[in-house]
Amino acid sequence: MSKMFQSGPLGTIIKSDCQVFYKPGSEPLKIEIESKVDALFSNAIRDLVEKTLASLGIESGSFEIKDFGALPFVMMAQIETVVKRAHPEIAIEVLPEFKTHAQYGTSFGRFRRSRLYLPGNQPKLFLNAGIHKPDCIILDLEDSVPPGEKDAARYIVRNALRTLDFFGAERMVRINQGELGMEDLEAIIPHNVHTILLPKAETAGQVIAMEAKVQSILHEKGLDKKVYYMPILESALGVLNAHAIAMASKNNVGLAMGLEDYTADIGTQRTLEGKESFFARSMLVNAARAAGIQPIDTVFSDVSNEEALRESVRVTKSMGFDGMGCIHPRQIRPIHEEFAPSAAEISRAQTIIMAADEAESRGLGVVAVGSKMIDPPVVKRAQRTIRMAIETGLVAENWKEATAE
Repeated sequence: MSKMFQSGPLGTIIKSDCQVFYKPGSEPLKIEIESKVDALFSNAIRDLVEKTLASLGIESGSFEIKDFGALPFVMMAQIETVVKRAHPEIAIEVLPEFKTHAQYGTSFGRFRRSRLYLPGNQPKLFLNAGIHKPDCIILDLEDSVPPGEKDAARYIVRNALRTLDFFGAERMVRINQGELGMEDLEAIIPHNVHTILLPKAETAGQVIAMEAKVQSILHEKGLDKKVYYMPILESALGVLNAHAIAMASKNNVGLAMGLEDYTADIGTQRTLEGKESFFARSMLVNAARAAGIQPIDTVFSDVSNEEALRESVRVTKSMGFDGMGCIHPRQIRPIHEEFAPSAAEISRAQTIIMAADEAESRGLGVVAVGSKMIDPPVVKRAQRTIRMAIETGLVAENWKEATAE
């Protein structure tokens, strides 16, 4: 007797997704479609289903689709999932059109104040994520995805990278550990992912192995593009090896902290005061700064407590972090506001930049502010402060001209 295979949300119906049921057989292909938008899009849905199945070489058996408003890229991913569960030997990918608005890049030193985590198997959360203007969007294939949905999430995330407009947010993907993570890389690297998050990084070797795999995929596909990395430290060993991990690749852009797993690893619990994580977070900041990359703090898990979030961000900023993770769009604005430079920081940065410009115009190799000599790293930090002030609307882009007047 042929086995029935299923893909899609189980139990509670999830909007913007679909369920696909497939039973292999020798009879001619039979397709049944039940959709909440059937009256408007029945022909388009059937055409999409038939073309996707034909691309995968499926000509027999029975398919049933229960659609709850899934976009085409989601339906294609769920069909591919269920077919490959039944026929794991099929290597063909069925890819949606690469949309123009999905084709933008990123940069090494861009702001990463906020990184919004989205479970890779919940496409309904992807659709409007960029409207909230996080600096980065993380499509997660690891902890937030149940083991039985890892394959479906991989195809959904791959298709989302090709299709969705994230409104300029850096597109990150957190892969799984070990061999499963290598399979994640094969699926997503060719499809305009910007930055890979490596979970539970404990040694430089893990970063090196990941990068080797990425470079192999790029070479195989004939792609000339840069992919950045952000290892996540989530254990005592990872923290103690922080500098080696940070230095393991020139394409590392940051180190991120994962406190839930870290505190469990050292045998304690996470608290609002954070005394139990002070050592780990300080190690991470120093390792990242020594490597010339960004230190990024952990997520704040109490979505409903904005004041506690703001206090947490103030502490994070005071420790030297450049950003943190978030698990809900409502956390983005408070994070950006608290990371924004203060009036005193802006004023000092402007003074340093003006002094540096004057020294350069006079051919001087030394920058002085009052009686103090200013090193190039201080000037660079001042420039970053002003860039952030401009982005957050605290300073006009033409502030130098306004100051001169």
